[in-house]
Amino acid sequence: MAETSTIVYIDPASARQLATQALASHSVPSDRATVIADSLVFADLRGVDTHGINRLSGYLDRVKAGVLNPNPDLSFTIKTPVMAHLDAKNTFGFIGAHMAIEKATEMASQYGLGVVAVNHSNHYGMAATYLLHAIEKGYAAMAFTNASRSMPAWGSREALLGTSPFAVGVPGGERGHFILDMSPSVAARGKIRKAARRGEAIPEGYALDREGRPTTDPNAALEGVVLPIGGPKGSGLAMMMDIFGGILSGAAFAGEVNDQYHNLSEPQNVGHWFLVFKPDIFLDGGVKEFRDRMDKLMLRIRESEKAMGVERIFTSGEIEADKERERQKNGIPYTRGEIDALNALAKEYGLDARLVEMK
Repeated sequence: MAETSTIVYIDPASARQLATQALASHSVPSDRATVIADSLVFADLRGVDTHGINRLSGYLDRVKAGVLNPNPDLSFTIKTPVMAHLDAKNTFGFIGAHMAIEKATEMASQYGLGVVAVNHSNHYGMAATYLLHAIEKGYAAMAFTNASRSMPAWGSREALLGTSPFAVGVPGGERGHFILDMSPSVAARGKIRKAARRGEAIPEGYALDREGRPTTDPNAALEGVVLPIGGPKGSGLAMMMDIFGGILSGAAFAGEVNDQYHNLSEPQNVGHWFLVFKPDIFLDGGVKEFRDRMDKLMLRIRESEKAMGVERIFTSGEIEADKERERQKNGIPYTRGEIDALNALAKEYGLDARLVEMK
């Protein structure tokens, strides 16, 4: 194994500091830099490292190119007591989405329900970030977004749909929360970028090359298309993301969201759509009854009879929660090559922060 592929465990605090300083060096205010850095490191902690700090340089490239606004003034347009709209003015998707989930939660606290749509935004990272924001305050949430074209509609070979996740979160009781953050593709495009970065092959069935042939070469896959999960089912989910994230919000849609990596001359115009609601509102027993019912479901799923060869049955979000606890304690695994690249980025921008290995 090449030295650059060696896994090293990094102190999460040092990753957060490096990301925060890098963002601040590009005119992102400290409060917003903290939100973005926390979101990136949180993805790495939960094992969603396709959406972690390795994406940082890509965001900063867009700021330097003048197609991502580091600090616009943002305000909501209130449509009804439970519905609002945010023009993100081409800032970081993390900021537009963070503000939107805050506003939707605020409306839900007063009326039981809040819906916020966002346009003129950018990639917002790991969808579970926003679900957990609502869950930690006792609310259930749905988070939809759209993305640049990377997947064909079922039966096509033309990249037209994005691979943004279908994301739903519901607070639980003692047995934990339910968090479904699921791409409509067999594999998220970020996983293919990660394989390309690490010089690894991808499994068969992930993607087609630009000629429409199956490939295990991640670089060829990035020039081609990823495939929808479950054939027409994944294709339908991707269309739903484009409808809610793009059409309903007033953002780009139908393949018109610009690629964040290959188009540095135009804004992305990504759209988001959030629904936050009080999950116990229909139950006479209120919060306690709701949480007890969630615990019952979680327990029955996990303790159901196992198929041959299965050691443990997980519920959605459980693996990521376990990983987060483990990585908070033992560090985030990055390859030596990824660490060197991030430290070189910090040096390029004159930062004093560096990634620090766990002892």
